[in-house]
Amino acid sequence: MNVTKTMLQMGVAAMVATTTLGAFAQSAQSAPPPEPKLLSDGAGAKYKRFDNTHQTRYIELFLAGREAKTGNIVAACYNTMLTDKGIPASRDTAPQALVEKLDLKQIKQEQGLLGVNLNGPKLWQPDWLEVDQGAERTFAGMPMTWVAQLNVPAKGGIGMDQPYTPMTIARKSGVGWNKGTTVMLLDDAEGNTWVMKGYQVGLKPTHTYEEFKTAGQSMFKKLPAGWNFRVKTLDKDLIEKPEGGVATIMPDEFFNVYDKTGPGMSNYKP
Repeated sequence: MNVTKTMLQMGVAAMVATTTLGAFAQSAQSAPPPEPKLLSDGAGAKYKRFDNTHQTRYIELFLAGREAKTGNIVAACYNTMLTDKGIPASRDTAPQALVEKLDLKQIKQEQGLLGVNLNGPKLWQPDWLEVDQGAERTFAGMPMTWVAQLNVPAKGGIGMDQPYTPMTIARKSGVGWNKGTTVMLLDDAEGNTWVMKGYQVGLKPTHTYEEFKTAGQSMFKKLPAGWNFRVKTLDKDLIEKPEGGVATIMPDEFFNVYDKTGPGMSNYKP
């Protein structure tokens, strides 16, 4: 089962192999699987800074398993952009041909996982990033580094497949947008502002980044009542460093991903 075939079957862009917790629980009752070795890839992670990252193409894999110690289901996150090789001149760390070769079913079986999700391909929006860099693995010829551990919701899957639904991720990181950078923002009905961190390109793009940005709110069909989309050129640096090492993230209906800003999350709310 390759990525392209799965996308067509599910009818969604770049979100595949989503496995619900109900399925996890059912399999666990008969024979609880051992903890996948890759869940320890964050041990000994080193804090590292990456600069000049704006508009870099990347993918992430969310690889889910059950922790032996806690019994909780977590998903290790691996990113193609944050390896020791740094950002290439092409700004493409996830070439189309290699992404299409990803076999998520095979990865799940080989690694002893409960589920696997692909996030992307996306265009990274921040100008710089500081993050814990763990062990590196290679999938379909693409080096990928452990960068975070996702807390799987109690009644959800392992992917960001529920638009406008916030979720938390353990991520000891710093993310920054420089003064003068153009950002895309969502203001929710409760007064929170969310900044787009990853723009969804997908494997079969239906619009370009510039088309999306220019269309603005008219592009959205499922935006909740009271929500607003806007584009802003920053008049000062925006720095996100979540207190306690836990960030709050959220996808929109296009699988673009946003980070919450404001108190406890960033130096100000844009």
